Amino acid sequence: MSWELSPEHVAFRTTCRTFTDREIRPLVDEAESNGQFPPEAFKRLGAAGLLGLCTPEEHGGTEGDSLAIALLSEELARASGGIAVTALVSAYMAGPHLVRHGSAVQQQRWLAPLAHGESICAIAVTEPQAGSDVAGMASTARPAPGGGWVLNGRKMFITNAGLADVIIIAARTDSGDRHHGVTLFVVEKGTPGMSFGRPLKKLGWHSSDTRELMLDDVTVGADAVLGTQGRGFQQIMEGFQLERVSLGAMAIGHAAECLDRAREYTRQREAFGAPLTHLQTVRHKLALMELEVDSARLMVHQAAVRLDTDHPEMLKTVAQAKYLAAVVANRVVDHAMQLFGGAGYLEETGIAMHYRDARILRVGGGTDEIQLEILTKDLAP
Repeated sequence: MSWELSPEHVAFRTTCRTFTDREIRPLVDEAESNGQFPPEAFKRLGAAGLLGLCTPEEHGGTEGDSLAIALLSEELARASGGIAVTALVSAYMAGPHLVRHGSAVQQQRWLAPLAHGESICAIAVTEPQAGSDVAGMASTARPAPGGGWVLNGRKMFITNAGLADVIIIAARTDSGDRHHGVTLFVVEKGTPGMSFGRPLKKLGWHSSDTRELMLDDVTVGADAVLGTQGRGFQQIMEGFQLERVSLGAMAIGHAAECLDRAREYTRQREAFGAPLTHLQTVRHKLALMELEVDSARLMVHQAAVRLDTDHPEMLKTVAQAKYLAAVVANRVVDHAMQLFGGAGYLEETGIAMHYRDARILRVGGGTDEIQLEILTKDLAP
C-alpha cells in the first residue's frame, strides 16, 4: 500500500468531515446534555450514504472498504464519541453480520433499512460474567417443541439496545465445546420475552444508549438463526476485526480533535507576557502529540487495508492498531487537558467530553489486555 491515501479516499474523508461539521456538530451539545442520541442523525447519515459502506449496492449500500469506514469513524469521533459509536455499532459492528452471514430473507428484510438509516441494529454478546471471555457466555437457546428456539439469559453493556429495531443475539445452543456451541440469532424489536433495563449512566459516551438486555423465554423461529448453528463464536471473532479497526479510528478522531484544539488554544493563550507556544516545553509537547497521532493513524489505516486483503498478518496488525490507537488517544487527550489547564476541565471547551469518551476505547471491542494476548500467543506455554 501507499503511505498516502488515494485521491478517492482523500475526497471521501473531505466528504465525511464536511458532513460531520454541518450535520453532526450542531447536535452534540444537546445530545450530551440530554443523554440521548439525536434521532435525526441516523436519517442524515443514511441519506449521505455513510451507513452502507459494507452493504452491497443491490441492498441499498454504497460499497466502500474498511479504510473508508476508518476515515468515517475518525471524522465522526472528532465531533462526539457517543454519536459516532451509535451509528458505527449499527452499520459496522452489528450490521455486517447480516451482510456476511444473513439468509436471503434476512438480508432483504434488514440491509436496505439499515443502510438508509431507517432502522437501527445492535449486537448482544457481553454478559455480566462473560466480557472478554466470549466463549464463557451462559445465555442459552434450546429447541422449541414446535420448532425454532427459546432464548434465555442476560446481556450487559449493549450499545443501541433501547434504540434497535433488530438485535443480533449470541446464545449457547450446545453445552459442550465452549467455542463451537454458540449460535447467533436475529431478533426483532418487540419480540415477547425480550426486555431492557434503564439506560446505564456512564462516564462517557453520554449520547449513546447502553443497557442490560433480558431474555425470558424469547421464542424465535428456525429462520432466526444467523449464519451456521454452532459457529457463532467464530462469526463474532470475524466481526471483531472491523469493529476494532473502527474503534481504533475513533480513538484517532478524539486525539486529532484535541490536538487541533490544543494547538489553537496555546497560540492564543498568553502567560508570562507571551503565547504559550513561545515556551519550548509546550511546543515539544505538541510535536510529540502529533507524532503519536500520525503513527497510530498509519497503523489503523494499514490494519484496514490488511483486513480487506486478508493479509496473513491481519489479526496481528488489527490488534496492534486497536491497542496503540486507544492508548495514544488517552495520552494525547490527557496532554490536551493539561495544556488547557483549568479551561480544559470545563465542558464548553470540549476537551472534557473527549477525555471521557476516549477512555472506553481501551476496554470496548477487546481490552488492551486482550490485544496483548493476541500479540503474544506464540510465546504462551
